[in-house]
Amino acid sequence: MSQLRPALFAVALTLAIATPAQAATAAVPTIKIENGRTQPVFSYADAIREHVYVESTVDSDLDGKLDKVRVDIIRPKESGPGLRVPVVIDESPYYDNSGRGNESERKIYDAAGNVAKFPLFYDNYFVPRGYAVLNVDMLGTTRSEGCPDIGGKADVLGGKAVIDWLNGRAKAVRADGSPAVADWTTGKSAMIGKSYDGTLANAVAATGVEGLKTIVPISAISSWYKYQRSNGVIYNYDYASWLANYVDTDPEPKCKPVRDKMDAEDGDDTGNYNPFWAERDYIEGLLGDVSKVKASVFVIHTVNDLNVKPDNFSTWWKALADRHVPRKIWVGQTQHVDPFDFEGRRTLWVDTLHRWFDHWLHGVRNGITNEPRADVEIGPKQWITQRDWPAPFALRASLRPAADGSLGLRPAARNSTATFTDVRMSEEDMVADVGTAKPGRVAFTTGALPLNLRLSGTPTADLRVKLDKPTSNLTALLVDFGETERVDWRRGQGITTLTEEDCHGESTAADDACYRKVVTNVATRPLEIVARGWIDVQNRDSLSRAEPLPAGTYGKVKWLTLPQDYTFKKGHRIGLVIAGTDSTYGNEAGTGANVTVDLARSSVSVPFVLGTPLADVPKDTSRFRGPERLDLPEPEPEFQFY
Repeated sequence: MSQLRPALFAVALTLAIATPAQAATAAVPTIKIENGRTQPVFSYADAIREHVYVESTVDSDLDGKLDKVRVDIIRPKESGPGLRVPVVIDESPYYDNSGRGNESERKIYDAAGNVAKFPLFYDNYFVPRGYAVLNVDMLGTTRSEGCPDIGGKADVLGGKAVIDWLNGRAKAVRADGSPAVADWTTGKSAMIGKSYDGTLANAVAATGVEGLKTIVPISAISSWYKYQRSNGVIYNYDYASWLANYVDTDPEPKCKPVRDKMDAEDGDDTGNYNPFWAERDYIEGLLGDVSKVKASVFVIHTVNDLNVKPDNFSTWWKALADRHVPRKIWVGQTQHVDPFDFEGRRTLWVDTLHRWFDHWLHGVRNGITNEPRADVEIGPKQWITQRDWPAPFALRASLRPAADGSLGLRPAARNSTATFTDVRMSEEDMVADVGTAKPGRVAFTTGALPLNLRLSGTPTADLRVKLDKPTSNLTALLVDFGETERVDWRRGQGITTLTEEDCHGESTAADDACYRKVVTNVATRPLEIVARGWIDVQNRDSLSRAEPLPAGTYGKVKWLTLPQDYTFKKGHRIGLVIAGTDSTYGNEAGTGANVTVDLARSSVSVPFVLGTPLADVPKDTSRFRGPERLDLPEPEPEFQFY
């Protein structure tokens, strides 16, 4: 024993002398914040890449076992019980089919079955800044179990299970069956994604799941009924089963019973809202609703998105506002496009998203919630900020059609009417040659505008019609007649991809952070269809109950068009076209009904901002502390049409 003491003393002395220097060289990186932003102090190349299977609460493929959700993870090497990090989640059904982003990136796996290449820039950018990034395969897709049910129970509860696992409320296993515990996370999570991915974010947020702190839905669905219906008018038949089959990675027979059930329940025979669609409604649905949302919401959508039509964001946005949910919004003018591909705004988008996540997930006080709530594109690559969307300082004007084909502020003479037949027509035919009578439409135009008028919000069509058959489909189009340069959202979704790249984040040989730049497509055209709206007259009073209009009897048919943000320029004319079945966006046949419009009791109400668009931004919007939404009355606007 006595012989050991000198040796032990020497070892202790050596350790005492060496420890300070060794500790200094082996310091573990921690979260670093400068200028209101987390800094890239963690190695992307050395990050942990792993995958787990989270047990959900559903058995969507009816095999007697709860479905497991495949979760691919990349996180800082230093993360663990001693350094817990928040999580950014992109859950998607598209990781092995259409891919993600403008360049259609797919997951690429290494020999161990872990993802070596994560699609998009989120991992490259956020992992070095102290985040974990999770790419989650939606149930029934890629390497997850189960069957997709297109917005229903499996879609919603699969994603919710991942949030529950991150917060210790659900189980997960590794590929070898050993338990997987998320002891490396704070449990604070964000969900982000475009289209279906963003839809899953909306859906999971509507469950009120604890731990989901913010969502960033991009071009996302809030109601699958609105995605496939408009007031009883059907866009596509049996769409849910078609999409389920497209995203499913299993042999086709496996999930056929699930698809057949969708076809039986979707109500394509009527177009009505029913329990099938209520399950897939995240504003006031069966699985969750906006009243349960605890996460903040950063909405990005475009007013010309005729895939996920913009009423999906406008109704969601209003419902969030009514409940004072913390929120932010970007409104663009291209088609189904990610803000990463808004020309000239890529760096701003990455920085804004960074600050948003830092605030809600790391608790950084960077002032982002005190800034103007809305960024709005009011013309090709022309953006403004304002305190909310739609423009809270807009005034509503009722534009009224007259028998002579004019459109103005005064009601038409009593007993004046216009007639057309509900036939299937394209939008192009509906708006062509508006001064010429056509049997399938009636058209009305203002004189030349004496000033710029910006439409911001959702027009309302309010018609009084008489039919000679039980029902008719109605289309209302608000049109800008006047040649000018506009965003060409029809060509390439409104963007052209270049060969030059820029980079956002760190790269490895397998996964670079560089993406091709884009430019906005523009075109000079003589007209633009600004707002669109459709309704089946049977659904004029209820979406869930069809009621024919007695033949020969006038009835009131009032509905919202799709929202817009658009500037009618001085000298242009505003047109209103009323027609039957729109073949451009619907698959229904015309009913053949003769439609008589009582012009004296018909109008379209439009929210206008007067003057030049750039003058519409209130001064010092960053200090605005007024109400969440300014609901203005509808006074008669102080302008005239000539």
